[in-house]
Amino acid sequence: MLKPGVILYFVRHGETDWNAAKRYQGQRDIPLNATGRAQAARNGRALAAALGESAHALDYVASPLKRACETMEIVRRELGLAPSGYHNDDRLKEMHYGHWEGQLWDDLPATDPEGFAARKADAWSWQPHGGESYGQLSRRIACWLQEISRDSVVVAHGGVSRALRGLVLRLPEAEIPFLAVPQDKVLVIETGRIGWL
Repeated sequence: MLKPGVILYFVRHGETDWNAAKRYQGQRDIPLNATGRAQAARNGRALAAALGESAHALDYVASPLKRACETMEIVRRELGLAPSGYHNDDRLKEMHYGHWEGQLWDDLPATDPEGFAARKADAWSWQPHGGESYGQLSRRIACWLQEISRDSVVVAHGGVSRALRGLVLRLPEAEIPFLAVPQDKVLVIETGRIGWL
């Protein structure tokens, strides 16, 4: 669980062409598009306004996937910090969507009707072939979260954002897979509460 007094400033990576097309990315390494770079810059400016001179004192960590790294580097530029001054953590990678990766959401009812129906029935526990469930993702993120001991800027993915909010707010499992994951806002996470910048 998040340690009392620690604040996470969570940024979902900016848009990619696959996001725009509603194509499952999972752990595929897709770069940002122009919209995504603009979203990252916007989020960096929002953080600069909120953090001011204290920005240099925070820890900075990102998923190693290129869309998260590029977002982090843009955010850090907007904060007046060296773009490369952050570290990566594999546990912050997006949920692995297995055989759904590369598939368009709109095609899934036809290409995988059984999997689509199973996910609709239980989005928390459903696991794609070769992938992971939201429950597994949440356990991965919980292991990372308990190691965080200082205020941090985190750049990762939509599934990670959902898992974090589920853990910190103790949300019902059935709600977590459907939480909104905007790419043009910064999620501020503290023990028992969240806010947006």
